[in-house]
This record gives sequence, structure tokens and C-alpha cells, in this order.
Amino acid sequence: MDVYTPHNHQPGIRGTLRFLCCIALVFMQPCVHAQTGPVSYHIPSKASEGFTDATIGDITLNIGGIFDLENPEEDKLFYQLVNKLHMNTRPHVIQQQLLFATGDRFSAQALQESERLLRKNRYIQEAEIEAFPRTDGVVDINVNTNDTWTLVPKLTFSHKGGKSTSGIGAREMNLFGRGIGIEALYRSDIDRDSKVLKIVDHHVGNSWYRFRSIFEDNSDGYTRQVEFGKPFYSLNSTSMHGISVSDSRRIDSIYERGEIAAQYDHLARNYEIHTGWSGGLSDGWSRRITLGLAYDERRFSALESAPGPSIPLPADRKLLYPFIGYELVQDKFEEAKNFDQIGRTEDRFLGTSFNSRLGLAGAGMGSDRGAVLLDAGARTSITYGQKSLLALSTDFNTRYEGDEFRNLALAVDAKFYKRQSENRLLYARLNATYGRNLDLEQPLYLGGDNGLRGYPLRYQVGDRRALLTIEQRYYTDWYPLRLFRVGAAVFFDAGQTWGDGPLGTGSDGLLRDVGAGLRLGQTRSGLGRVIHIDVAYPLDAKDNISSVQFLVELKQSF
Repeated sequence: MDVYTPHNHQPGIRGTLRFLCCIALVFMQPCVHAQTGPVSYHIPSKASEGFTDATIGDITLNIGGIFDLENPEEDKLFYQLVNKLHMNTRPHVIQQQLLFATGDRFSAQALQESERLLRKNRYIQEAEIEAFPRTDGVVDINVNTNDTWTLVPKLTFSHKGGKSTSGIGAREMNLFGRGIGIEALYRSDIDRDSKVLKIVDHHVGNSWYRFRSIFEDNSDGYTRQVEFGKPFYSLNSTSMHGISVSDSRRIDSIYERGEIAAQYDHLARNYEIHTGWSGGLSDGWSRRITLGLAYDERRFSALESAPGPSIPLPADRKLLYPFIGYELVQDKFEEAKNFDQIGRTEDRFLGTSFNSRLGLAGAGMGSDRGAVLLDAGARTSITYGQKSLLALSTDFNTRYEGDEFRNLALAVDAKFYKRQSENRLLYARLNATYGRNLDLEQPLYLGGDNGLRGYPLRYQVGDRRALLTIEQRYYTDWYPLRLFRVGAAVFFDAGQTWGDGPLGTGSDGLLRDVGAGLRLGQTRSGLGRVIHIDVAYPLDAKDNISSVQFLVELKQSF
């Protein structure tokens, strides 16, 4: 393999300077550099009929820095210093994620999916794969990527639903250019104060095996999670297996009108081992079967100093069960810009997918009851001409025990996108959930923390919920200091819950709000995607609700 790699910088004085500069570089991100030379084809956007019988030849990796120094607007001293201090992603990390190799038969699908896999990484901003046909039936491949700035201090703050969340720590998403993520953080939110340590490696030992661990020392308990295994990493992968362990203890709160009404202690243990098989991609579809064994234990106890009235505790449960799953995924994607991001490539799923899982727990066989557990979900997208898209999804889960369905939840989500111009888009979303015999610890909340922006968080509670959002989005060409892409939105929200909550109180009826806000797309940082700064006005406010809500938060989409 013919590999071009920018000069790699080892830890030392440059690493120290890199850390000192990171505060100024939190929002840094690369631009794609167009390569000159022979005629090339960007496979995802151009038919490749002429390559049908071709063989892949040389593969060249072009790994770019944070800024494009060939762009006069970025060929400045500060940007040069940033690129020099940044340690680029190592070639083997990029190479590992390619679904093709020298000598393979040319496959446009493999190149397209490799682009998508690369763009999923937070340490990569843009990825483009180009094909250069030769005259001897061989196609040379160029893989062009650009890094984001990944060593960042986490000085976080968000305000939504009248409550604030803050945190301080550090996060590296591409340790020494090897694609390993590590984070140490102190976080304070409405539920608890936490000291957090996370380690993630999606390519252990330069393989497709993944490792993820989370350790939290919380003011109300602890969390310990470890996952290891090899997933179905591509549509054409034929096997998967893994194991996960989760152990936590915390205080759960029940909310009424945005305030804590009751609390209880919650101990949870979840263990799972699984394996799976697939025939790979066939006729545009990937079909997968999984088998596994899962353990789910929940124990609840009262708190002596808990606020509010005494309430029935959620029922303890212990379930040990084998399960079988089936998944169907269609290979249908498109590249787009200015939908859920600002000025960066988005890989939009336009196909259909379905997944299901059936488990059987037997009393006296490690479980405290007999139960049938069912989870299922489906996704599809419908396009209307060149400018409109409707994305639909549904999820269903329940337990059948004691001749009745327990914790039954059916959720339906519809997102509509209408392209009005290159810089304007109309967005609407309807999300509804129907619950029946819900576990007491899993009520359905609605408020400022999950879409009803003009109201306090967890303001309404029930066993059914619906939320409508209509949003006019604006995407500008303003690029301040080449750090942020700037957008804006004007929105209307309307939502309501139905049924009684855990305390037996009913809903306040339909709640509506209107508002507007700025969107700052972080084009230089791997930390997050879009900063939201919103002002929302409730239209059905009660006396105890502020007439205006200010929201500041970091989200992965517009």
C-alpha cells in the first residue's frame, strides 16, 4: 500500500503546548482538501459501471490536519501552529476501517460504506474516497480525511427546562492518533453529582473488536459498565459476538410539575452475552440472526429522608433468559448537507430496516417469574421529489407475565424535511408514545428537557405522550474565525401527556410554546456538533412558570 502520512508528532514539549492551546481550540475542525492530478471519480456521487471488472490497485491515504493551509483564509500563523501541534490520525487507524484492500475486486458499495464508517468517528470531520482508473483494468484509490481537534477541556454548561447542568474535566477522543477515547469529568446535574471515567476503543489491537468502559462515583451511588466484542461492523460482515456487564445504584426521583415529588433507591444489574450470524449483503439487503443470554435484576427500597408523600415502590424483578433476534437492513443512503448539521456532510439513511428480539424467562430457572420479553423496531424513509423527505420509525417493547402485558410501550416518530432553498428548510416532527401497565420507575415525562422548550423539565407525567414540533431552519454562510458555521431557527412546540402518573395526578392538558434561537455548528472540534442557544415563550403557562425559558445546550443535530 502506498501511504502518504503527514509528519507525526510524539508527546513531549509539543504535547504540553498542545494541551495549553486546547482551550482556544475546542471548536477546531478541518476542511477537505481537493487533490489535483489524474481524472478521478468520487464513487458515492457518480455511477461506476466502467469499473465492474476492475481490480483495486494502490491505495493512498491522505490524512489532513485541522486547517487547510492551501486555503489563503487559513494559511495564517495561528492556524499553522494548530496544525503543527495536532497529532494526526495514524495511517493504520484509517486503513483498519476500509472495507477493501489492494487486489480486491472493485466494489463501489465497499467504498461508499467505508466513507460512512470513517465519518462516524468524532476525530474525523470529512472523508472522501476517490477512484483513479488506469488502462490495465486496475483502479487506484485515494482516501482523503481531515481530523478534528480532539483534546479538549470539558467546561460544560447547559440550561434547559429551568435547570442547569455543569461539568469540568478533560477529554481526548484520538489518543496519540490511535482512535482511542478517554475522558475524566466531574458533572453536576439535576439528579446527581458524578465523577466519571470513560475509556473507548473501537478497534482494539487494530481489529474490529470494541471495548467500552464507564466508571462513575456518584453522590447517590455508583455506575460500572464494561462492554467488549465484535459487532456487525458493516452491511457485509458475517458474524458478531460480545459481552456486557453493568452494575449501578442510584436514587430515582418522581417529578410533578418540574419538581421532585418522591424518591427511592434503585439497584440495577444487567449482564449479557451474545453471538450472531449473517449472510452478508445480498440484493441490497443484510439479514442477521443473533442468539444470547441476558440477566436483568432490579431492586427498589424506600428512603427514610425522601421528600413528598409515601408511594408504592416499583416491584423488584429478576429475569434470566435466552433470546433470539432478527435484523434486516437495506443498503440505501445518500450524502447531504444542511439538514441536521450545518455545512458538513451527512449520511442520511433512506432505506428500510427492521429489528426484533424475543426472550423467554422461566420461573425457578434463575428468574423470579415466568415471562416472555419482546422488543421490535422498524425504520423507513419516503422521498417526495427532490426536496421533501419523510422519515418514519416505530419501537415496541413489552413483557408478558401473569396473563397480562407489563411495561408495554409503543413509540411512533415521524420527521418531515422540506427543502425550500439552499439555506432554508422546513422541519416538522411528531412523536407519540403509548404506554400500558408501565413499570413504576419508567413513567413518560414531557418538558423542557425532551422537546417542550417553553416549560420546566419533566413538567408533565403520564402513561401516554405526544409532542409536535414545527421549525423553520436557516443555514447561513457566515463562518466567524473559521470556527463556527452559523444557523438559526424559529419554532413552535405543542405537547401533552395523558393518564395518571406514579402519584395519581392527571395532566394539565395541551401545552404550547414558541421561540427562536441560534445554532453554532462546531466545524473544528470532535466534542460536539451543534450549540443551541434558544429563547422559548410558553403559551399556556401557569402562575408558577416563568414567562420565558432560556436554553443553552450542546446537541448532535440542528
